[in-house]
Amino acid sequence: MIGSALGFLGISVFVGLPVALAILFCTSIYFFTSDTMPPVLVFQAFVSGMESFPLLAIPFFILVGEIMNASGMTSRILVFSENFVGHLTGGLAQVNVLSNAFIGGLSGSANADAAAISKTLVPEMEKRGYDRAWSSALTAAGSIMGPILPPGIALVLFGYLANVSIGKLFIGGIIPGILICIALMVTVHIVAKRRGYKPTREKMANPRELWSSFLDASWALIIPVVIIGGIRIGMFTETEAAAMAVVGTWAVGCFVYKSFKLKDVIPVLAETVRITAIIMLILAASNGLGRMLTFERIPHMAAEFLTSLSDNPYVILFIINIALLVIGCLADGSAILIVMTPILMPTILALGIDPIAFGIVMVLNITIGGIHPPFGAMMFTVCSLNKVSVGQYTREIWPFLAAVIAVLLLITYVPWIVTVLPNLLM
Repeated sequence: MIGSALGFLGISVFVGLPVALAILFCTSIYFFTSDTMPPVLVFQAFVSGMESFPLLAIPFFILVGEIMNASGMTSRILVFSENFVGHLTGGLAQVNVLSNAFIGGLSGSANADAAAISKTLVPEMEKRGYDRAWSSALTAAGSIMGPILPPGIALVLFGYLANVSIGKLFIGGIIPGILICIALMVTVHIVAKRRGYKPTREKMANPRELWSSFLDASWALIIPVVIIGGIRIGMFTETEAAAMAVVGTWAVGCFVYKSFKLKDVIPVLAETVRITAIIMLILAASNGLGRMLTFERIPHMAAEFLTSLSDNPYVILFIINIALLVIGCLADGSAILIVMTPILMPTILALGIDPIAFGIVMVLNITIGGIHPPFGAMMFTVCSLNKVSVGQYTREIWPFLAAVIAVLLLITYVPWIVTVLPNLLM
């Protein structure tokens, strides 16, 4: 019966049924046709899947990103980024990467970052002679930093599913996020030099201009610092930090920048509710899937299978990376994270691999799937907003894809890059 249920799940996702409904139907088939499992378990699992205090952080962090976009914080970050890196080869493209890094630390969502940069910067890049498909591919690649830099929503999900410290995951994502930023900026420099994309200014802004633009953006940039600092000194939990981030972002938008108006409240709350509902529905449905897999000992069998291939953790990590990269470009990232984390964690723990390091590797893997054809979420976002075909996008994404995969391999085989800050600070 487990085979029929999982087969139905695979077919449902392939034909485009919403992931939450596919998972719910799959588990319902299993529990309602089982001779040993009472059907009521599927309903209990659905409800208990949302009964977790740490999950409150998800709508709060989504709300932070929506307030940030509505209050114009993004434009201030763009100005500071241009003053800082606009003099480099491919100046506006470098601004794109750096802005994605700064905005990613605020919104925690790759899709939100891709949409924000697509609306604000890609049209200007096209006006200044940049290829629109290339600019779109760069924007999608830069959005990868959103889930990795704190406070990434995917890190909250992984921490909840794997029962590891969300605070440590937040801090562990800082260095990998910076490395992705550097890798993309180097790639931009190489490609921009070949294509003749010029700087946007002759030299870096003078210290006074740079400082002025930094001060203007600093209220937005300081929010991730407050979140991490508050968690580090024990002032509040990750969920409480998310609530404080909402209050801080709202206060900055209303009273400092004075750009967040009463008319913005309803659209912001509506979008937050919409995104939260999608994530929570998948979480609730997947709790039943987790019980089904546990009852059938699927995680245990998966662990036995992987360890039978090799007892070398580096080989196992390579196999997992390949599998996640393939799966990541075929299905929704949140669904993959929710389904695969319970399956893979027993293997990771059995091999003595640090779960914090693996969490960053897994989230990065799945996020890379979001920019990869044929079904990447950020790919569809930038293509639709910038009116670029998937074919045009696909031709331009490969250098950026190679850069972020290089970083993925680096943090996979040098886990110290991820764990040094959490071990030092927490």
